[in-house]
Amino acid sequence: MNTPAPGAPSPAAPAAAAVRSWLYVPAVRPDLLEKAMRGDADAVVLDLEDAVPGGRKGEARAAAAEAVRATWPKPLWVRVNDVRGAHGAADLAALAGAPVDGLRLPKCESPEQIDAALRLVDAPLHLLFETALGVERAYELATAAPRVALLSLGEADLRADLRIRADGALDWSRARIVAAARAAGLPGPVASVWTDVADPDGLAASTERARDHGFFGRSVVHPRQIGPVNAAFTPAPDEIAGARRLVESLREAADAGSAAWLDDRGRLIDPAVVAQARWILDRTG
Repeated sequence: MNTPAPGAPSPAAPAAAAVRSWLYVPAVRPDLLEKAMRGDADAVVLDLEDAVPGGRKGEARAAAAEAVRATWPKPLWVRVNDVRGAHGAADLAALAGAPVDGLRLPKCESPEQIDAALRLVDAPLHLLFETALGVERAYELATAAPRVALLSLGEADLRADLRIRADGALDWSRARIVAAARAAGLPGPVASVWTDVADPDGLAASTERARDHGFFGRSVVHPRQIGPVNAAFTPAPDEIAGARRLVESLREAADAGSAAWLDDRGRLIDPAVVAQARWILDRTG
């Protein structure tokens, strides 16, 4: 496979980078797909894996193959089964040649899984790291093909594989894929699902923490989770105004022949600080 230079952005990265909320919908529920497309999620993920029981995989596969050929008002990605297994191979065969907006690859551990997907489906890839081995190989896999667009952890599976109980024990893995994504020139990783749908306050706090630690966007499993997630990844008006002031102060400093300066509150401002401000403004469109 072709390997992009470290730090080179994926061709698929810009569109995917703007998505704040990714709503999972079981592929066997076309009624929910239509409802999701009318809702507030930025993108929808048609799920062929965890949300579909073994006896309905064929039905889900056929529904997905039909859905990706329809016209929708927002991106429709598909999470296939592990491509190393029979269900995953059949998923790829059913989607071969279809205009798929993007594929999520679960339990990603090797370049061979990426290659298997791209041989049949020419689409941006979202790699899900759900094992210790996947996390260890995050940068290698992030740079395994130009079509790799996004990274995520599958935290429930990873927690089981690592045999850990405390949520904080995943912080090392979270930081690892943030670094891997940025080193590969990709957007910040998409945060994993918050499984307690009845705890919106916990979701909001967790999402804000993920944002502050380098993640952008989050997968959700219920429409009521979309609002807190979208809010966390939408810059506040005062944040936007502050970013604009910083960018303008850079222009003024450059005109004065300076690359670093103190603002009106006595804080040191340099190009690295302004780069953060530019990123905020980029997210506002």
